[in-house]
Amino acid sequence: MAVPRSTRLRRLLTTSSWARTMLFRRTAAAVLAVLAVALAAATLLHGREHAIPVLVAARDVPAGATLTGDDVRTRDLPAAYVPAGALAEPAAAVGRILTGSARAGEPITDVRLVGRENTLLATGDPDSVAVPVRLSDPAVADLLRPGSHVDVVGDPAVLASDAVVVAVRPGEGVSTKGRLVVMALPRRVAAKVAAASLAQSVTVTLR
Repeated sequence: MAVPRSTRLRRLLTTSSWARTMLFRRTAAAVLAVLAVALAAATLLHGREHAIPVLVAARDVPAGATLTGDDVRTRDLPAAYVPAGALAEPAAAVGRILTGSARAGEPITDVRLVGRENTLLATGDPDSVAVPVRLSDPAVADLLRPGSHVDVVGDPAVLASDAVVVAVRPGEGVSTKGRLVVMALPRRVAAKVAAASLAQSVTVTLR
């Protein structure tokens, strides 16, 4: 039996509409895929363009260590992840004392090293300076940590009150004169404490 012309036309229109819909969907999917790839590439390129060289620890480094060239390396980081005060060149850190332990890959900032920035952060006093003091009893140094508040005691009196510990040097190879501790002290008493540490036995009391 012959199919009426109206029925054939309706089927043709319906089939064409479905085909057009499928073609549109496939085209849209292809366009979206291309856009996604382009966006990913642009993001990667943007990140590379805005990467900043940052000095990081090349390995785990203990607190109080004097940094060497083998302890640090330069790594590019996205600008959004670079901490304030981050150092960029090994020359800015090599030969300086690390105040606290650093893990491999950790950025090295100015306040992580013994110096004016760290001393100011520790005391809040722009007139404070870092002073190396040798303690007569190395075991006392084991009780100290960066940020500890102590009184420096000589013979026969208190040499300085409320000093802030900046760094404690490692115990290996301790001098016969005692363990070295770096403290933040007001400039007016810093020279007196440093001289006393060289001339007599010095210890601290914890606050």
